[in-house]
Amino acid sequence: MTDLLLKIRGLKIEGRSDEIWNPIINGVDLDLRKGEVLGLIGESGAGKSTIGLAGMGFTRDGVRISGGSVEFDGIDLVNASAEVKRKLLGSRIAYVAQSAAASFNPAHKLIDQHTEAPVQHGVMSRAESAADAVELYRRLRLPNPEEIGFRYPHQVSGGQLQRAMTAMAMSCRPDLIIFDEPTTALDVTTQIEVLASIRDIVEQFDTAAIYITHDLAVVAQMADRIKVLLKGDEVEEAETREMLSHPKEDYTKSLWAVREFKRPQKPAVAAGATPVVSVRKVTAAYGKVKVLQNVSFDIHEGRTVAVVGESGSGKSTTARCITGLLPPLSGSIQFDGVEMPADYRKRSKDQLRQVQMIYQMADTALNPRKSIGEIIGRPVQFYMGLRGREKRRRVEQLLDEIELPADQYFDRLPSELSGGQKQRIGIARALAAEPRFIICDEVTSALDQLVAEGILKLLARLQDDLKLSYMFITHDLATVRSIADEVVVMKEGKVIEQGPKAEMFRPPHHAYTDLLLSSVPEMDPDWLSNLLKERGVDNIGDAAVDKMG
Repeated sequence: MTDLLLKIRGLKIEGRSDEIWNPIINGVDLDLRKGEVLGLIGESGAGKSTIGLAGMGFTRDGVRISGGSVEFDGIDLVNASAEVKRKLLGSRIAYVAQSAAASFNPAHKLIDQHTEAPVQHGVMSRAESAADAVELYRRLRLPNPEEIGFRYPHQVSGGQLQRAMTAMAMSCRPDLIIFDEPTTALDVTTQIEVLASIRDIVEQFDTAAIYITHDLAVVAQMADRIKVLLKGDEVEEAETREMLSHPKEDYTKSLWAVREFKRPQKPAVAAGATPVVSVRKVTAAYGKVKVLQNVSFDIHEGRTVAVVGESGSGKSTTARCITGLLPPLSGSIQFDGVEMPADYRKRSKDQLRQVQMIYQMADTALNPRKSIGEIIGRPVQFYMGLRGREKRRRVEQLLDEIELPADQYFDRLPSELSGGQKQRIGIARALAAEPRFIICDEVTSALDQLVAEGILKLLARLQDDLKLSYMFITHDLATVRSIADEVVVMKEGKVIEQGPKAEMFRPPHHAYTDLLLSSVPEMDPDWLSNLLKERGVDNIGDAAVDKMG
């Protein structure tokens, strides 16, 4: 057919490790027509992003296309010269990365970065591109479209930055856009805005897209067809409705069945029991701007309190106050009923040891130059005073607890681990201090659903074995249903609702809690359209999405 835009045949891709080339993609075929959206799904290491980049004729360092063909509108991208690719990339083919914050240049304003490609490719003048940017910002529901471009990346929210990146990708009106997990790190209300905006912009300009994600409910809203991948092989492909209702392969069915893990209901906390951690009327600020106002909640031994809310609600700021990184203006943090110094520098080593943290981005949380043994061994030595053989024995024990054999992982570097394995190392590092309380900050948001489920099961087992208490910061309400005992809902620096999980998921809710719950995507291709209609947005292209919170 004449409308075939991207044609991939027998694609083979290899990656180099210790001078040996190992297979990553094993002969995958792909067809994409103009105006069509293809969803690529699969667990970590399936090859989704590698195929998406290959569709641009691009491979990462240490990776090569070893076989097959990639044709874009009849142009052979495998053998094309650097000059040919340079003319295509940014103009006819664009890319939207998972992390907008890491992709923008922090030293330049949004508008300057937006206009660069159109000017370089000769599509528009600087003035024309700047005017077009305002129109795209408006179409993508960015606030103050005439002014937001003059902000720096750090001066806008994550959701706004993701939409600004989509606008930048559209600046030359490309024929093809690769969306690589563009909403993974966003809260559910912001995700709705971004999904609606992306779908709108793709439809308006008849742009073809490859949408890479591990979130099945999201891909159901975005894709015309879905291709399932596993370890570099194609498992199956079908139109979205057919794939969702009648998956043929066992692996696809297993993807559809994830997130069935749910912790059993725990008995109520005994009356008068002293919380492990108690946040008492905490108010905090960054400079002169108050970001927390009178925040209070308790976390008891062996319990998990999930703290939920959209970006900027104060979840991570509360965690900073608990750890002593941000001393509050007023209020207190108590541990076992005893008030802790507000500044971590004034806390004893034992107080520091008792409160540990597992971070969202394991990639940036682990020192890339240190071995796994060194990373876990540092807190073992600092807090427990162990050295030599005793230190190594304890590190090996911790690796065993997180189900990574010491003989295979002790001497590895973080770069040699998968995302889920890195997150397990983050858990082991926190456990090395033998704490009673751990803050889990979005620890599954960057992981595919199968790996995330494994991490949740691991955390649950460790909690039972070690009587740990967790504060679980998340925007994923499926995670809340799986692991939480109590739920705290935050908005604009305030706690607006809190209580046992069973009560929080049972109506009536606070209006904002209801907004969060209703914004969780469902495995129904019509879900997003129906939701927008319910919220008074019948035509996304003509009406502002102003009811998204």
